[in-house]
Amino acid sequence: MLPACFKKQLRHLSPAVMLLLSLSVLSLLLAACGGSGATTSASLDLITPGVLTVGSDITYPPQEYIDPKTNQAAGFDVDLITAIAQHMGLKVKIVPTKFDTILDDLAAKRFDVVISAVTITPERQKQVDFVPYFKAGESLLVQKDNPKHITSTDDLCGLAVGVQQGTIDQGVLQSSSDNCLEQDKPAITIIALEDQTAVIQLLSTGRAVATYQDSPVTDYFSKQHPDQYAVAGSVFAPGPEGIAVRKNDSSMLNAIQSAYQQVKSAGTYHQLILKWGLNNEELNGG
Repeated sequence: MLPACFKKQLRHLSPAVMLLLSLSVLSLLLAACGGSGATTSASLDLITPGVLTVGSDITYPPQEYIDPKTNQAAGFDVDLITAIAQHMGLKVKIVPTKFDTILDDLAAKRFDVVISAVTITPERQKQVDFVPYFKAGESLLVQKDNPKHITSTDDLCGLAVGVQQGTIDQGVLQSSSDNCLEQDKPAITIIALEDQTAVIQLLSTGRAVATYQDSPVTDYFSKQHPDQYAVAGSVFAPGPEGIAVRKNDSSMLNAIQSAYQQVKSAGTYHQLILKWGLNNEELNGG
């Protein structure tokens, strides 16, 4: 409410001055209500003005993959980073990237941020900064009815197992293989490929008896093809995944963190969790 004395003064202003004053007040209101995204993006060192360029290995459904109907990137991660960008007043451009070089490519400024089911580890935190948004573990996918009776990586000695190159999962398999040798058992034959979809094909063609990957991927393929695949054992080592930002780029880190919190507060994050059937992977708090 305006003071009565101020209202009295306003009545003596000319129509032109009143119009100018009204426009000034309107511009201030627009800046306060809807200009936060534009202000945020203006302070960012973007590869392309007005666009958030995002690196992602788009072979990892349900988090990121190419939708065969549209030939466009799709998945939970894609939807989430799109919603985050909208809160920043930006469009999104997804740059398909090999996972084993994705953080190096981020450091080389091939894109502004990375969202690609990247597990947060102490080693990776030395390379990049993270905004946690998801939690997932690793698990095994096997042929229907699990003919080899596999329940954990301890059962893989002497067997061929597929995994995506450059992932935490590959490191876990290597450690398990080393344990096999320490027990005088044959090593695991690890088949590491760049494309996660190609990894799954190893199982369908019989070149591997199991594949090892993030639990959402295992669940996705077992649900999509229940006549072919099954989940073996339980989820191993659940932990957070994060949106990766170049080290010490505080402006981008703060902008992504702020927009992510807005997405969560608006209920969009939970809606996307439900859309993609990832209830077990929802990150509460933070």
